[in-house]
Amino acid sequence: MSRRQLPPLHALRVFETAARAESLSAAAQELSITHGAVSRQIALLEDWLGQTLFVRQGQRNVATDHARAFAAEISAAFDRIGDAALRFGKAPQTRVVRVNAQTTLAMHWLIARLPAFHAAHPDVQIVVTTSSSADPAFRGGFDVAIRRDPPPRPEWQPYEKSVLFTERASVVAAPSLLASLPLSELKDLARHTFVATQTRVGAWEDWLSAAGVPALRPVRFHRFDHYHVSLQAVVDGLGLGIGCTPTLDRELAGGRLVMPFPEIQVDGATYVTLVPRDADKSAPLREFLAWVHDGVDAPASASVTPPARPATSRATRRTRDGNNG
Repeated sequence: MSRRQLPPLHALRVFETAARAESLSAAAQELSITHGAVSRQIALLEDWLGQTLFVRQGQRNVATDHARAFAAEISAAFDRIGDAALRFGKAPQTRVVRVNAQTTLAMHWLIARLPAFHAAHPDVQIVVTTSSSADPAFRGGFDVAIRRDPPPRPEWQPYEKSVLFTERASVVAAPSLLASLPLSELKDLARHTFVATQTRVGAWEDWLSAAGVPALRPVRFHRFDHYHVSLQAVVDGLGLGIGCTPTLDRELAGGRLVMPFPEIQVDGATYVTLVPRDADKSAPLREFLAWVHDGVDAPASASVTPPARPATSRATRRTRDGNNG
């Protein structure tokens, strides 16, 4: 194995601090060293890299665009080193659980509930990374992943799987959109634009079939590559979307979205937790898993009062299983 070609690490630390602080003097103060020592370490790093990192502008030394990009990479690397030191050090004061979740679930469901976990477990830090893919080749390490239920393939065998919840899907819309184009009957859907997602093919077809109007067509379709982008388009009033509970409970409770036909719902995706079988089942991990499974039905914020429901369709309730979460 070839040896790593690493720059002088102390110089890297000094440089990252100076670039972040946007001042050599501020870096010297933060690191408790002299201004001259900061300058010498940056000069050492510039010599190693063969690149100028700071340029003179008036009375200040300013990081170049190249240096700022480099500093961002270094900062991320230092964060990972710090995280590893917390997890593998002796009796750390803060215990860390790394959670890898699909982007939509993290944005709309998990993160909103983390304050409740931190209140109950103040000594446990939850580090969340996101992924827009169900590919088993996760980037980086994690203690637990939250995913739409993966198919039974060999690559998933190294993970212990536990069901978290199954979504219930129906039409969702921005209140401002329904104020201009009301939905009082199912036939009114044909006056609207439908927002769809490439990663959830068939969601609209499943719901329209359950509603008894499989042949209904909208004014137009807007299709986006990821679900969280589609949801933002719906919140912004671009059109109607297919949204799911409990993932969107906070948006519905807060009035950012409404569900005009709540009596017509279909099954959406089933989400699961995935824990590597060979992982150390630490106490913080066990605490998080117990909390996330027990708190599925808990509201993201107890202070939010659900808005009044808009007028709904006279259609009878119908449900249909679907696999496009």
